[in-house]
Amino acid sequence: MSRNRKPLPMLESVTIEAVAAEGKCIFHHGKQVVFVPFCVPGDVADVQIVKKKHRYCEGRVVRLVTPSPVRATPRCEHFGICGGCKWQNLPYEEQLKAKQQQVHDQLERIGKVELPTFRPILGSVKIWEYRNKLEFGCCDKRWFTQEELQDPSLDLAAQDNSAIGFHITGAFDKIYPISKCWLMDDLHNAIRNETERYAKEIGMTFYDVRAQHGLLRNLMLRTSNTGEWMLLIQFHYDEEGDEEKAKALLSHLADRFPQISSLIYVDNQKGNDTIGDLDLTTFKGTDFIYETMEELRFKVGPKSFYQTNTEQAYHLYSVAREFANLTGNELVYDLYTGTGTIANFVARQARHVIGIEYVPEAIEDAKENSRINGIGNTEFYAGDMKDILTEDFIQQHGRPDVIITDPPRAGMHNDVVDVILKAAPKRIVYVSCNPATQARDLALLDNSYRVAAVQPVDMFPHTPHVENVVLLEARSQ
Repeated sequence: MSRNRKPLPMLESVTIEAVAAEGKCIFHHGKQVVFVPFCVPGDVADVQIVKKKHRYCEGRVVRLVTPSPVRATPRCEHFGICGGCKWQNLPYEEQLKAKQQQVHDQLERIGKVELPTFRPILGSVKIWEYRNKLEFGCCDKRWFTQEELQDPSLDLAAQDNSAIGFHITGAFDKIYPISKCWLMDDLHNAIRNETERYAKEIGMTFYDVRAQHGLLRNLMLRTSNTGEWMLLIQFHYDEEGDEEKAKALLSHLADRFPQISSLIYVDNQKGNDTIGDLDLTTFKGTDFIYETMEELRFKVGPKSFYQTNTEQAYHLYSVAREFANLTGNELVYDLYTGTGTIANFVARQARHVIGIEYVPEAIEDAKENSRINGIGNTEFYAGDMKDILTEDFIQQHGRPDVIITDPPRAGMHNDVVDVILKAAPKRIVYVSCNPATQARDLALLDNSYRVAAVQPVDMFPHTPHVENVVLLEARSQ
C-alpha cells in the first residue's frame, strides 16, 4: 500500500541568487539550496518544488514575477523545452563570468592544489552557428509540452506523431521536433526539415526505441570551414521495401542538396545509435570532409572525433602549443590524440610526436592527416590508453619531454596517471572538457608537478560546458 505523500510546496516571489552547476541557478529556502533551470540571477519568480532531497531541492519556474535586469531574450523558439542551450537567457558576457568561476571553483575545491592567477577565459569567436556537427534522433512518438497536451484540437490517436529532433532530458524514447536550431549553419535546418517532410511523404516509418522497430532512425550532419557537408543517415530495415525507401530518400536529398559532398548511410540493427563497430556505405561523394587549421588540412570521417567548434578549436590548440613551449628538440606524447589534430598541429615545433588513441579509425585518420600535410615526425598507436601507455612502451619509444593529454570527460585512468609520473616529463599540458575530473587528476599529480598556468576556453556558448587548459611543470626543475 502506497504512502500518502505531502504535496511539494510552491514558493512565491523568490529571488534567484546565482548560477550553479549544469546550467541551473540557485536560491536558498531555509537551510536548503534549491536548483532551478531556465532562469537567471536577479529573477523574481514563483517556483514549484518538484523534487526534495535531504540537502537540496529541485524546482521549476511557474511564473516570472519580475525579470532580472541582466536577463537576455532567447533567440531560439525551442528554448526551455529542448534543453540544449540552457543559457540563451543569460547575456554572453555573464556566461563567460560563470564559466570562469566554475573552473576556479572546481580546481580549488576538488583539486585542493596551489593555483596561479587564472588567465581570463577566451570567449568563442562565434556564439551562433558555431558547431560543425549535430545529431538528431527520429521517433514515432514525439514529445508534447503541457501546453500542447491541453490544446482541445490535439488528437493523438488520429495524427502522425513522428518527428526528427533532439532527445528530451530524462526521456530516452521521446524526441522533441526541431524546426530551427541556431547552433549550426542554417543549411542543416533545411536538410533536416526536408528529410522529415519527404520521409513522411513516401510513407517511411520512424524508429520506436522501445519496440526497436521503424525505418528512419538517426541523422548526423557535419560541415567544415572548407564549405563541405556530410550527412549520415541511420536506417533500421524492418520489412520488405524498406531498403528501396531508404535509397529513395537518399536520392532525393542528393538531388535537392548538391552542397552535400559526403552522403553516407548504414542499416543499424543494434539496440543503440553508436556506429563505431558498423560498416558504413557511401551513397554519394566521399566518406570524409576536410577541416583546415593554419596551413594544415585535417581529414574528418563519420566516426572521427573533431572539436565541434572549429574556429575556437584553433584557439584551444594554440594555447596548448604555447604551454608546450616547444623548441624543436622535444619528444612529445599526445594522449587521447583523436584524429591527430593536436599532434600534427605541434609536430613542426617538435623533434618527434607520438599519438595514442582508443579508436582505430581515428588513428588511421591521424596517420592520413600527417601524410597529406607532409609531416614525417609523427607516429600513432591505437588501443586503450592504460594498456598502450606502459613503462615498456616508454622504454621502447623514449621518455617524453612534454606530454599533452586531452582525455574524455571521465578524465585519466589512475594507471595512466601513474605511468605519466614515472615517465617524468618536464611539462604536462592538460586539455580538459571537464574541469571537475581535471581537478581530481591535478591532485594526483601534485606531489611531482605544480600548476603553472590556467586558461579556460569557451567552446560551447549558451551551455554550461567549458574547456580548460592547464600547464604543469615538474617540481624538480
